[in-house]
Amino acid sequence: MIPPVHIHASAPTRIDLAGGTLDIWPLYLFHEGAQTLNAAISLRASCDVRSRTDRRIVIVSEDSKERVEAEHWSHLRDSHDLRLLGRLLHFFRAEGLELTTRSESPVGAGIAGSSALNIAVCGALNAWSGGHRTADEIFQIAMNVEAQAIDVPTGVQDYRPAYYGGISAVELGVSGIRRVAIDVKPDELQSRIALAYTNASRNSGINNWDVTKRHIDGDSGVRRSFARIRDIAAAMHCPGAARLDGGRPADRRRVGQPQAARPRRDDPGDRHHAGRGAQGRRGERQGLRRWRRRLPLLLRRARRHPRRPPGARRRRREAARLHHRVPRPDDRDSRLKAETTEH
Repeated sequence: MIPPVHIHASAPTRIDLAGGTLDIWPLYLFHEGAQTLNAAISLRASCDVRSRTDRRIVIVSEDSKERVEAEHWSHLRDSHDLRLLGRLLHFFRAEGLELTTRSESPVGAGIAGSSALNIAVCGALNAWSGGHRTADEIFQIAMNVEAQAIDVPTGVQDYRPAYYGGISAVELGVSGIRRVAIDVKPDELQSRIALAYTNASRNSGINNWDVTKRHIDGDSGVRRSFARIRDIAAAMHCPGAARLDGGRPADRRRVGQPQAARPRRDDPGDRHHAGRGAQGRRGERQGLRRWRRRLPLLLRRARRHPRRPPGARRRRREAARLHHRVPRPDDRDSRLKAETTEH
């Protein structure tokens, strides 16, 4: 008699610190040096795989209170609401087991709860089938199966914090994906972050697909926004790093670095700040933001009112001064009346 088998697996969810959405293929290929920064958090997704005495497959979701049963793994593609779990069991060709899942993350909370559950189930099913797959193979399986389940492309970063945990950067490039651990104490990061749930569910897949299509179609505004996201993530990971398009640094704040220890800007573009301190730099940044907000209005005014010929403003001012210097007829008549009345 074969002894019963029980496999338990869990994976943490994550918060995205910088570089979000750039991890969707092929967006990061258009922005050299793209990376995302993330940190695993204590909210976890978990699953239990238990053997059965027959060859049937049972899926139980404790969160949605749903239960699906099938005679064979080939029946678990799209004929039920638990599409992700069914497709994972279909890929691993599992038989004679019961899969029970649960998640501490609310649905649509934006902290990669589905990806964490995906990694937990992939790990459990990999162990069930012999455990011969590598971490990169599990990431590839999880990403592709999730794309099949939600019908839109998915990113690559969410599976790394779920598998490894900790605080890390996911570097994205032509040669592949590389995870780099960031040497920051979790307590330091936790003391500077408050994580709150707004009770508003969201579907990031739909929004991600929309901006991906607009980027590929050549939307210049979307491309500039993604370049800005890339620069901020690079500067947060490596303080003092210049923008990859040759401009000034996007941000110098490093993950976990206290405010007082952040390096001052010392590039040539900031020499006019010397001696003015943080208050002057803050005021100039605010003034620059106001100017950027007013720029569209000024451009519209310029189109409505073409520029006058040189000297028109000077001649108009001279005419105004003469107008105020010479008394108007009605004023002169009123003074004459007043003098006649006095006599």
